Amino acid sequence: MTPPAIEEYAVSGRDSGPYAITTGPDGALWFTMVHSSQIGRLVPGQEPTSHQLAPDSGPTVISNGPDGALWFTQYRAHRIGRITTDGRVTEFTPPTAECGPFGIAAGPDGALWFTETAADRIGRLTTDGTATEYLLPCNGAFPSAIAAAGDAMWFTMNQANAIGRIGMDGCITVHGVPTAAAAPVGIAVGPDGGVWFTEIAAGQIGRRAPDGRITEYPLPDRSARPHAVTTDADGTAWFTEWGGNRVGSITSDGTVAVHDLPTPAAEPHGITVGPDGALWTALEAGALARIEPATTKATTTKNTEQRNAS
Repeated sequence: MTPPAIEEYAVSGRDSGPYAITTGPDGALWFTMVHSSQIGRLVPGQEPTSHQLAPDSGPTVISNGPDGALWFTQYRAHRIGRITTDGRVTEFTPPTAECGPFGIAAGPDGALWFTETAADRIGRLTTDGTATEYLLPCNGAFPSAIAAAGDAMWFTMNQANAIGRIGMDGCITVHGVPTAAAAPVGIAVGPDGGVWFTEIAAGQIGRRAPDGRITEYPLPDRSARPHAVTTDADGTAWFTEWGGNRVGSITSDGTVAVHDLPTPAAEPHGITVGPDGALWTALEAGALARIEPATTKATTTKNTEQRNAS
C-alpha cells in the first residue's frame, strides 16, 4: 500500500518554534512561532512571511475568528491576540492575571473561547473585547485545547484526566478518561459530533461518541506522545506524534495509520486541513509539513486492545 506523500517547507530558523497552525480566511496557512514570538503566514507555493509580536509573548494556539481575522493565545504574556489578514495586531488581557491562555477556538455563538491553564477557567471573548470567565469544578485541571461543536465547546483537562463540555450558557460538565494519568491535550470534533482527543502520556487516541461512550485506541508506539488532532471532511482524525516524529490518522472504527516525517526530531505539534485539501503540521524545528493522503493508505493497524467506558 502506498503511504501519503510528505513534503517539508522551511519557514523559520530552528529556534523560532512553529507550534500551532490553521487555514485562514484568505486561503493561507497561519502559524505561531512560540519561541521567536511571531505569527507566520504561508501561501502554498510562495515564500513565507511573518509578523513580529512583543518579545517573549509566546504565541501558542491560533484559530480563525468569526470576524475574518485570526485569533491566538499568548501563553507567556497572558493575553489574547487578534491579527488581520493584512497584519494588524490587537491584544486583549483576560480578567484573571497570569492565567496562561493556551487553547482558543471560535464558538457557535460568534465569540472566541479559550482555556486558562493556570487559572482553572474557560474564557469567552467577544470580538469587541468583552471577556467572561467560567470557573471549572476542580482545581489544578490545566485546561488545554478547546474545539467547537454545534452547540457547545469541548476542551481537555490535562491534569484532571478528563474532557469537559461548556454550553453557551456557561454550564460545564466533566467526563473522565478511562486510562489513569493519560494527560489529554489535543481535541477536535468530527462532522458526526464525535469528540477526538489525544492522550499524550498514555500513547492513545480517545473518542467520545455522540451517545457518550468513550473508546481509547492505543497507538503502535505507546511512547509517541500524541499532541494535536484535527478531523477531515470524511471524519477521519489526524494527529501528531510529538515524541515519535510522525503524523497519524484514525477512523471511527479504530483503524490507525502512522507515517514517519522526513526530518528526524522535527517535533510536530499543531495540525490542520490546508487550503489545498492536504494536511499540514507545524514542526517546531522550523518547518511546515504537507501530508497528502494517498487513495490507498499506508499499512494500517486495527486495534484490538480497546478500552471502553460508558
